[in-house]
Amino acid sequence: MSLPWIKARAPLAALVAALVLATPGCAPLPPDGATPMQARVVERLYFGRAIPGGGSVSEDDWSTFVAQEVTPRFPDGLTLLRAEGQWRDAATGGLVREPTMVLELIHAGDAATDARVAAIAAAYKRRFQQDAVLRVRGTAAVAF
Repeated sequence: MSLPWIKARAPLAALVAALVLATPGCAPLPPDGATPMQARVVERLYFGRAIPGGGSVSEDDWSTFVAQEVTPRFPDGLTLLRAEGQWRDAATGGLVREPTMVLELIHAGDAATDARVAAIAAAYKRRFQQDAVLRVRGTAAVAF
């Protein structure tokens, strides 16, 4: 049985399919004068300020750490946020709350930058006898 209407519409169906498949690859142009967005890595490090055995990282200690360890590695800019953290102590099962500082960095994500971020976390753990520094990494579209 011949279906002439199917044969007649085949080129149209092929064109529609091609347009549907090609459209997701098209990105809108930014408005005139707008800065185009760039893919970057957003990295956050969470520094608990309680020191094992008692005491805490003081404001002066934190400022000195940032001046000596963070700013020299990221002189172009960074963000520091105050936060309250909490976590479950594996040994006791109890909930631990502590003041926390969050360092946010936006960077290209290359190996050299990754090493600088890791060095900051290692320096904090060493200096303030910390078991861990939480490191969270994601991607974002950014424009300056």
